[in-house]
Amino acid sequence: MTAEPTSGVRSGEFIMALSQAADLAVGQPVEFALKSCMLATRLGRMLSLGTETLGEIFYQSLLRYIGCNAETHAMAALFDDEIDFRRGFALIDPGRASEMAGLVFTFLRRANSNSGMLEMVLGMARGLISSKGASAEILSGHCEVAERLAQRLGLSVSVQRNLGQLYERWDGRGMPEGLKGEAVSQAVRIVSFAQDAIVLEAAFGAEAARAKLISRSGTAYEPGLAEKYVGNADALTAGMDAAGWEEVLALEPEPHIFLTGEQFDAACLAAADFIDLKTPWSIGHSRAVAVLAGEAARRFGLLKADADDLFRAGLLHDIGQAAVPARILMKQGAFNDSDWEQMRLHPYHGGRVLARPAALARLGVIVSQHHERGDGSGYHRGARGPTLSAQGKILAAAEAYQNKIEPRPHRAALSKEAASTVLKREAREGRLDSEAVAAVLAAAGHAVQLRRESLAGLTVRELDVLRAIAKGQSMKECARAMGISPKTVDNHTQSVYSKIGVKTRGGATLYAIEHGLYASG
Repeated sequence: MTAEPTSGVRSGEFIMALSQAADLAVGQPVEFALKSCMLATRLGRMLSLGTETLGEIFYQSLLRYIGCNAETHAMAALFDDEIDFRRGFALIDPGRASEMAGLVFTFLRRANSNSGMLEMVLGMARGLISSKGASAEILSGHCEVAERLAQRLGLSVSVQRNLGQLYERWDGRGMPEGLKGEAVSQAVRIVSFAQDAIVLEAAFGAEAARAKLISRSGTAYEPGLAEKYVGNADALTAGMDAAGWEEVLALEPEPHIFLTGEQFDAACLAAADFIDLKTPWSIGHSRAVAVLAGEAARRFGLLKADADDLFRAGLLHDIGQAAVPARILMKQGAFNDSDWEQMRLHPYHGGRVLARPAALARLGVIVSQHHERGDGSGYHRGARGPTLSAQGKILAAAEAYQNKIEPRPHRAALSKEAASTVLKREAREGRLDSEAVAAVLAAAGHAVQLRRESLAGLTVRELDVLRAIAKGQSMKECARAMGISPKTVDNHTQSVYSKIGVKTRGGATLYAIEHGLYASG
């Protein structure tokens, strides 16, 4: 029995990419989790921890905040900007009532600052009363979601257990279970300390940060851990700023597993659900866009490999919204300039999160195009039609359609017919690609005429061959992918050359690029 081909993505690589989306969601620099993985592993080795615990440290470091989008809308309702609140939360010792109260007071005052004095005071009072119970619910939700996503990513029971303890403390004053001492997993204790060390040093400098760490010894951290770190800090942190992706990937526990196509789909689906949890308005959005884009790709005539990439890009298209505060996504009124600036950057952040490895970077190129428009009016690059791939054009049309038939805080959902009318108008005006719109509307069940033969008279099969030529596939590779003979491919190739007026593969490739048919990767 032939083994299923791999996706080209290692499980650890996907988890590392996902960790960067979580970094954005908690207001930390991208690669914060990677850096903490390096430091926590060094700490573990200094303490002579076993291979199994070091493996748990790898996953705990990268996925500690993977559940953070649970109840995000509730955080935003209390504190206005949940990302900024999380950034502030990382700097305090929540076990000290005065520090926690100070943080909550600061953000409640900010959240109610646009109200009159009496209304602001009442709003802050209500917030103080509800914040403790809400915080417990929110943090418990983070833990549960992290556990469930880890299970869907195929990680071990011990890794799932650890993610359920991510806010626990040595002194038993943590959440969600109030575990105390060695009842808290050692990997959890090490990673929590390492991440605090990185955040505090970035905010306060090495000397002040180390004093804060020592002051928490025996409460937030197990006795002696902070002291051992401070005594060896220079060696433990040496070269960490220069360490990157490959150094962290080398820490992944063996055996290193390359995801099959089915496992890759499942991982992308977990990532889609991670981002869609952010607001009640986005639940299921990425799944719906992926299904619509995947079916549109089939009707458009994309090669199966390109259609598979498009489906996965559909699942991941909003991953960059991790960087956008929920208060913006849930805003009932018009966006101001600052709101728009953050929204316009989310395709950029998506491409950045998916920049490695190559199989994810292919998806990142598509993801980064999902708000571009053919006339240059889109974002984040303001790219124009000829520079956009066929996959990018289809994803843009699919996202636009699905977005319109879903309710948003500032408007009701459009009917399918109304959404179809809007997309057709945008195609006529050059913002969306007309063939991509036709394929999406057909996939959504509308009666439309697909005119794939309109481009130089090429048939759907000839378009497949042209895309294969542009991707550098040999005659045999093309034949294998399409399930036809090399001779048939050659016949199609000669027909394509004749119809588009070229004589060489180079000429055909340029033609494909010029007409938006070439999908990068």
